[in-house]
Amino acid sequence: MSLGSLVLKLRQKYQHGLPTAYYRDTVRNRILNTKPITSTTDKTCEIHVFTCSQDWLNLIWALKSFYHYSQRRYALCIHDDGTLTESDRTILQHHFPDARLIERDCADRHVLETLRNYPRCLEFRKTNHLSPKVFDFREYLESDRMLLLDSDVLFFAEPTALLQRIEDPNYHFNTVNGDVASAYTVEPEVVKAQLGFEVIDRFNSGLGLIHKQSMQLDWIEEFLSLPNIIGHFWRIEQTLYALFSSKYGAELLPPEYDVHLDGDINGSPSRHYVGKIRHLMYREGIRHLVKTGFFRELR
Repeated sequence: MSLGSLVLKLRQKYQHGLPTAYYRDTVRNRILNTKPITSTTDKTCEIHVFTCSQDWLNLIWALKSFYHYSQRRYALCIHDDGTLTESDRTILQHHFPDARLIERDCADRHVLETLRNYPRCLEFRKTNHLSPKVFDFREYLESDRMLLLDSDVLFFAEPTALLQRIEDPNYHFNTVNGDVASAYTVEPEVVKAQLGFEVIDRFNSGLGLIHKQSMQLDWIEEFLSLPNIIGHFWRIEQTLYALFSSKYGAELLPPEYDVHLDGDINGSPSRHYVGKIRHLMYREGIRHLVKTGFFRELR
């Protein structure tokens, strides 16, 4: 390795400081020494997550912090984006022995067949890497209610409001954490003009309750006909969730669940460490969990 390459590697490793590197590269791996989460069989709600070879370790933190602080054992379905190794899958199955783990090859064969009568959906599923978060989650969902959870969300206390909405049989809205600002691939005015409904503001698809009944393929097929909707690669999946949720009925979780780029945890039950603040997941989030005894209670 050249001196220039070494300097660049060190800068990247330590760009957010020594504490971040320590919690990311050393402490984060210690989650693998905690005991498995068993008996995840409660079909009141089913958790669906999408992960990859670069992200599965963060996912274990997200899931274990949720199960620990919620004291729930909702069923779990883990979707492989196609990059997980056999070792990755073995580790995930060890830590969540009752989870279903959906391999990408199997999902491709099954889900593409279910979309053959929806040409726009089919093409989108074939060409967009994040599209399984829409179509595969829907197809493999075995409960009426789904907990949508990204691997960059950590929990620090019981998410009471979220759990209440999940478990209230009379609650019939999709409800998610509010984003910093609306980040969609279509303008709400276009949706209102062409489809006749208002799009909820600041919808973020990283954490929330989604009703299976809202994930209707004929709706999604229609949404994909909107001009320039494919747009931003990272926003289209969130846009589709916002659209079918708005048509079905949606509201945001209370402000303490909002995505925020400034400040700290500040007593919130969870924090979504989106890309701009991913380094804080290690320096702040994992550090906080370690210091408050999370590890001791999981062993």
